[in-house]
Amino acid sequence: MLTPMHFKHVFSNPVRVGTPQLTILAKPNTLAHPRLGLAVSKKSIKLAVGRNRIKRLVRESFRLHQHQLPAVDIVLISKHGIADLSNQEISKMLEKSWRRLSRRCEA
Repeated sequence: MLTPMHFKHVFSNPVRVGTPQLTILAKPNTLAHPRLGLAVSKKSIKLAVGRNRIKRLVRESFRLHQHQLPAVDIVLISKHGIADLSNQEISKMLEKSWRRLSRRCEA
């Protein structure tokens, strides 16, 4: 997602999936595919290297799982403590979150 209006649309009455380290908000879109928006704040991860690592991992996980997701706009919000996790832990957490999101959006 590119514009602030796309993000604002998702923030109004979304489907929520959360863990202690991240929150995923989703709302159906009119396209035939899911879209991803990231909100990785300096407040939750101080160094740019850490923020970029999280963004890379999330984008890669989304790329691998996007075909199993419904047509929704997704905003992923990082929380304090996500930078302390290893890449494998983050990948597993995202995989579970994508499955939970798919179930909640279809229900």
